[in-house]
Amino acid sequence: MSDPFTLSVIQAGLDTAADEMFEVLRKTAMSPIIYEVLDVGTGVTDATGALVSSGAGIPSFVGVLDKAVSAIVAIVGSQIEKGDVFIVNDPNFGGVTHLNDVVLAEPVFHDGVCVAWVASIAHWGDIGGRTPGSMAVDVTEIFAEGLRLPVVHLFKQGERVEAVFDIISANSRLPEFVTGDLWAQVSAGRRAAGVIRNLCDRFGADTLADAIEDARKTGEKRARAGLTRLPRGRFSISEPQDNGEKWVVSIKISNDRFIVDLRDAPDESQGPYNTSRDGAIIACQMFFKALTDPDRFANAGSFAPLEVLTRKGTIFDPGLTAPHGYYFETRIRLFDLLWHCLAQQLPDFLPAGHFATIFGTVIAGIHPQTGRRYTMVEPQMGGWGATCDRPGVDAMYSTSHGDTFNCPVEIAETRYGVEVIGKSLNIAPEIKGQHRGGHGVNTIYQVLAPATVSVGYSHGQVPVWSLPGGALGGLNRLTIESPNGEREIYQFASGLQLIPGDKIEISTAWGGSAIQ
Repeated sequence: MSDPFTLSVIQAGLDTAADEMFEVLRKTAMSPIIYEVLDVGTGVTDATGALVSSGAGIPSFVGVLDKAVSAIVAIVGSQIEKGDVFIVNDPNFGGVTHLNDVVLAEPVFHDGVCVAWVASIAHWGDIGGRTPGSMAVDVTEIFAEGLRLPVVHLFKQGERVEAVFDIISANSRLPEFVTGDLWAQVSAGRRAAGVIRNLCDRFGADTLADAIEDARKTGEKRARAGLTRLPRGRFSISEPQDNGEKWVVSIKISNDRFIVDLRDAPDESQGPYNTSRDGAIIACQMFFKALTDPDRFANAGSFAPLEVLTRKGTIFDPGLTAPHGYYFETRIRLFDLLWHCLAQQLPDFLPAGHFATIFGTVIAGIHPQTGRRYTMVEPQMGGWGATCDRPGVDAMYSTSHGDTFNCPVEIAETRYGVEVIGKSLNIAPEIKGQHRGGHGVNTIYQVLAPATVSVGYSHGQVPVWSLPGGALGGLNRLTIESPNGEREIYQFASGLQLIPGDKIEISTAWGGSAIQ
């Protein structure tokens, strides 16, 4: 084993590789959902696919990358060669999320041996399927959601596979944008791969492997230290959902294990409200990390004590043809349920519930000035829960959306066929003797030309939960107002046809309260 100073230098270099990959992707992408909102994730894994380091972006996206690379290694195996780049978006083959989220992964070779992988994931604005933006709610099988890319070569031994590029372009309503975003991901991977090759040239591949192993041991040590601070026992919760179902989860914490049991989950949904088993694991990983070691440091060792139990045929472990378009609402509700479960045991450690939705809103049409097709994909911000010591945080993204930003009004109005009429806080009520939840956000768009809308969000019927004795939080809501003043509320909808002058009003919930 090399000296600790050399190992630290290499570990910092691996972090730099992931960070530089993120920056290249941010600066070269075509779509605002990537370069403004930062709906992306970047990371480095070892040769087998175990997570080594990560860049900025969405934490749950980083959790996809090791699973995608592991799937590629399992499927392609010994046929992986220098100069290969793989692409995947199918949740049944390592894609994990839904078809809009596309993973590119490149093996890094040194002296003929694969020493690591670099990978990125980004949300593409349209990947085909039933509705513009590829997020339809009226589907019952994954086949209707868009182009499925199992593990396929994008580059083979350094040569571009033209047929794959052509298939992608032909199946998107936004061929210029998806092609541009694709090349941004290619460039990002090349940059990171170069950093890692330079580390190998300088220190040697064996020393690189030593640094990865040392960091993994550190990650596990930190996780186990955090585990010792949690209460021991088995904790369960049953919570109603907007559709009338009750979700049940139990968490068993022992000296060396943190076991999440999801086997009592509802059977898989006939609509696009399933998340893959890997997706359910990511929700549990994020929660476990937040409890045990909330600092940025994360690798495969950080999750060594975690075990997740699922039952095949459920929303957390669905079959091969199940649709996944709104997986993110299922996954964030799972995260929120885990949070609620342990907040009952740790009220001085965990805040009350937050607005708990991505509130993915897609507006698609033809820009009235440029004549180009556009797809606006905008996650929303909302209120976080209070603690016993302070009010909740205002206007933040949800727990699983991490280091993301709202698209500036100027960019939205330039790139999309909408006008942003207003943004304001959705004010949480003040209650004597309680810390209020964080304020939500009200946003109003007015479409300037015919457009199509898709949307899906949680906590539209069941209010945000509070800490014991506190007042419940608010509700999320989307309202469409026609020029004649008629108003309709929608929760999960796609293919809604709008005319010029229609307004889309998005109101996100305030967080739950806590007694002072």
